[in-house]
Amino acid sequence: MKKFSLLLGTVAAAIAAPALAAPGDARGNPDADNNGVLTRAEVEADVAKRFAKLDANKDGKVDEGDRAAHRAERQNAMFAALDTDRNGSVSRAEFDAAAAARDAKRAERRAQRAERRGDGADMRGKHGGRRHGGGGRMLGMVDTNGDKAITLDEMRTAALARFDRIDANKDGQVTAEERAAMRGQRGEGRRGGAA
Repeated sequence: MKKFSLLLGTVAAAIAAPALAAPGDARGNPDADNNGVLTRAEVEADVAKRFAKLDANKDGKVDEGDRAAHRAERQNAMFAALDTDRNGSVSRAEFDAAAAARDAKRAERRAQRAERRGDGADMRGKHGGRRHGGGGRMLGMVDTNGDKAITLDEMRTAALARFDRIDANKDGQVTAEERAAMRGQRGEGRRGGAA
């Protein structure tokens, strides 16, 4: 169940991203015409694109087999990045150089975040609790037939349900104001206020 929960985390991100992503978002912009407004059609197209990417073995469902394929792909890419001399093995020097580069990038990102906040505080660990344990809830919300696999229809249904919750005036479009209102409601719910 734990492995499937991790897979569902990936699916959850794919479902949430189309409705909440702002134009110019680095994770991908489902707003195909870049007008700042998401339509149901844009969300459906984005979900189809994301599903195709998640369905590694192209069997029409996202399941443990796809998770294993993506994990192998990531491991191969990581090995290739470490094996700088391309001799098929990673030397201690290559490993240490990669670790130093990774640590330098992390330090740079922390400094940039602190600069943007203006307080110099390090925010690591502030979100730990909400990132774990959601797989079971996602399983019930997305895998509607309980077969431990997510189909395109299931993913589309979940994404459009989220879209409909954010579309406050029910005009078939999600504006920047509606996205901001949803984020505000989510924040109030976490702080114990009205959701």
